[in-house]
Amino acid sequence: MMKKLFMWVAFSAMTITASAQKSIEVGFLGTSPDIVDLAWAFLVTGDDDEEECDQEATAGIKDALERYRQGESQDKNVTLTVDKRNGFMVYEFRYEEHLSRIEMCYWNEADKKHKLFAYNRWSFSNGKPSLGQYDELVFLRYNNATKKMTMCETPGFEVSYNNTIYALPRTGKDITVTKWNDNGTKTKKTLKWNGHKFNK
Repeated sequence: MMKKLFMWVAFSAMTITASAQKSIEVGFLGTSPDIVDLAWAFLVTGDDDEEECDQEATAGIKDALERYRQGESQDKNVTLTVDKRNGFMVYEFRYEEHLSRIEMCYWNEADKKHKLFAYNRWSFSNGKPSLGQYDELVFLRYNNATKKMTMCETPGFEVSYNNTIYALPRTGKDITVTKWNDNGTKTKKTLKWNGHKFNK
C-alpha cells in the first residue's frame, strides 16, 4: 500500500512539474473572473492533449458545471453548490457508501495583482478517507494583468496523503486539515492564510 501511495504521489509531482509551464487563459465578463470562470478554465484547458485518465478525473465535475452554466438540472447522486460571493464551489458524487468530493476556491493575494486558485479532491468510504487515484490538492496562480493562471507550488505547507483530508473555506480564508489516527480518533488543525501563503 505504501509503495503504491509513494508511486502515486511521485507521479502527481511529475505531472504538476510537467504542467507548471503551461498557462491557462481565463475568459470572463466584467473586471475580474469569478469562481465559475476560474474553475471552467481549469477544467476545460488541455482537453485535446490530456491523457484519457486525466480527462476521466474531471469528467463528472465538468459535466455538472456545464449543466449549471446552461441552467439544467444535475444528474442523480450529483450535488453542485456554487457560491460566487465567497469564491467557492463544491461538487459531490455519491454512490452507495462512497463519496467523491471536489472543492474549488480562490484567494485574492495581498499584492492585489494575483489570485490563488485551489482544486481539492478527496474520496470517502463510510465517512472515512479512502485515497483514490485522482485525489489531490493543487494550486494555481492567476495573474490579473495577463488573465492567465499557471500551476504553482503549495504555498507554505506540504500536502499529506496519509489519512488526511483538506477542506477549503467557503467562509473565511483558512484551510482546515483533518487527520484520521490509527486509534480511530481525528486530529484537526488550521492553515492560516496571510495574503501570501498559509502558516502552519
